[in-house]
Amino acid sequence: MNIKMTNKIEFLNTPSKENPFLVISKPSGLPTAPLSAQDTNNALYLAAQTFQEILSVNGKKEIEHGLIHRIDTVTEGLILIATTQDAYENFINQQKNNNFIKYYTAVCQNQKNNLQGFPPFLQNIDFDSEKTFSISSYFRYFGQGRKEVRPVPIESLNKTQQKKVEGTSIYTTNVKIISEQNDTVKVECNITKGFKHQVRCHLAWANLPIKNDPIYNKNANTSEQIKFYASKLQFLHPITNQIITFQKDY
Repeated sequence: MNIKMTNKIEFLNTPSKENPFLVISKPSGLPTAPLSAQDTNNALYLAAQTFQEILSVNGKKEIEHGLIHRIDTVTEGLILIATTQDAYENFINQQKNNNFIKYYTAVCQNQKNNLQGFPPFLQNIDFDSEKTFSISSYFRYFGQGRKEVRPVPIESLNKTQQKKVEGTSIYTTNVKIISEQNDTVKVECNITKGFKHQVRCHLAWANLPIKNDPIYNKNANTSEQIKFYASKLQFLHPITNQIITFQKDY
């Protein structure tokens, strides 16, 4: 697979009638989507300068067109955009049916989480013997402007907490330990259904805050890039229904 650079983004494929979608990689610091119709500082706008068919798709938000998979501005990695309306609807259904898997690579610091608003983490993870584990919770928004989120444990959900939960969905982050070095742990996570900052928040809850995370790591060096990457997308081809994977190594 040839990777081609244009301005601030990389194209990992070329959309066509047979492949009605575009996978791009964006750098940290570049927003995924526009905030207004006049906003040009985002990955979607840059992609549409080369592939204008993106603009023919009607998405949930008019200015986001065929955008399917977004990532946080601080996150580097892969984004998926549908280039036809049929492909867009297909991908939306895949997400509803948990057929769309998103993978993230992170370098975490193995340290106790001292941030406010986090309930006790109930799992006791032994990295020497457990190389894979899952973290599940409900979520609630936290702090001024709802810019952060906090997990709400499934086990201790009471009537007071139920009022704070956003929706009724349980969100799960599957974690695989890739390597350990001194006080850092490299992990690969995957999710099928995502909430705002889900992976970043879940890892911090498990006492594995991501290195340089400006929100969920109290000891972050915010002058350096967060060590968090959207590294792989796996989904069903919207026409052939075959499993297809796009990946970048970090």
